[in-house]
Amino acid sequence: MKNFLYLNIFFFIAVIILPGCATNNEEEENGFTEVVWQDEFDVDGSVDADNWAFDLGTGEAIFGRPGWGNNEQQYYTDRPENIQVKDGLLHITAREESFQGSQYTSARILTKGLFEKTFGRFEARIQLPFGQGIWPAFWLLGDDSDGTVIWPQIGEIDIMEYRGQQPTIVHGSVHGPGYSAGQAETATYRLPSGRFDTGFYLFAIEWGPDFIKYYVDDVLYNEITPDDVSGEWVFNSNSFHIILNVAVGGTFVGPPSDQTPFPQTMLVDYIRVYEYPGE
Repeated sequence: MKNFLYLNIFFFIAVIILPGCATNNEEEENGFTEVVWQDEFDVDGSVDADNWAFDLGTGEAIFGRPGWGNNEQQYYTDRPENIQVKDGLLHITAREESFQGSQYTSARILTKGLFEKTFGRFEARIQLPFGQGIWPAFWLLGDDSDGTVIWPQIGEIDIMEYRGQQPTIVHGSVHGPGYSAGQAETATYRLPSGRFDTGFYLFAIEWGPDFIKYYVDDVLYNEITPDDVSGEWVFNSNSFHIILNVAVGGTFVGPPSDQTPFPQTMLVDYIRVYEYPGE
C-alpha cells in the first residue's frame, strides 16, 4: 500500500511539473543569446560609419520619380538637423522645411554592405514620434547587390511600422513575391495602456528558416511561417540588412495635416542582433 501511495504521489507531481518544462524546440527558438552585431549609440556626433550608410534624396534616382516608391514627401539628408547621436540616443528627426525642392526633411540609415545576415533575433529599443503622416520604421531588406533579383523577390521584413496618427498601434509584416505592398502578410499590436510616443518599447523579431516571430516588449503577438504566405518563402535563401528611417507622408499613412506638429523625432536607445541558435 505504501509503495502504491508513493507511486501515485510521484505520478501526480510529475504531471504538475512536466508541462512547465521547455521542449527542445522551444529552447532552440528562444536561445538567442550570442550578440553578433550591435550599436549602443553611446558616442555623440554622427552615426558610426563602420555600422551605417545613408540613403539620401527623394528616391528619384532609384525609382525614376520622387517618393521612394511610396509617394513619400521627405528629402533624406545626413545633416545633424535630421540625424545625430546625442546623450546615448540616436535621434532621427523629421522637419517641415523647404529643402532641395521638398517640403520636409528626415533621415534614413542602413547597414547594406556593412552588416547583412540571415536568421537571428533583431531588436531595438525605441521611442516613436507622433502625428498624422509620420511614418517611422525599423525593418530588414534582402540583398539585391547582384542586380538580378529585385523587390519583392528579395524579401522585406518590417519589424516595426507605425502610423503617427495611431500612437497605440504598431505593425509587423513580411513582403515577398505574391504578397507585397497592400497584400503583405501583416499583424498589428495594440498597447494595453500608454502610447508609443511617450516611452521606450522593445521591438523585435526572432527569425529562423521556417518562422518569423514578432514581439513588443517580449510579448509575442504574431508568428509567420511558409504556410501563411501566398507565394514563395524567400526568408531562408538571402541575407538581409537593417534600415531605420522616419518618412513623412506616403501611401501607408497619408500626408501630414495642418495639425501635425513638427519637428518629430524617433529616439533609438540601441539595436542588437543575436545569432540564431541553430547555426
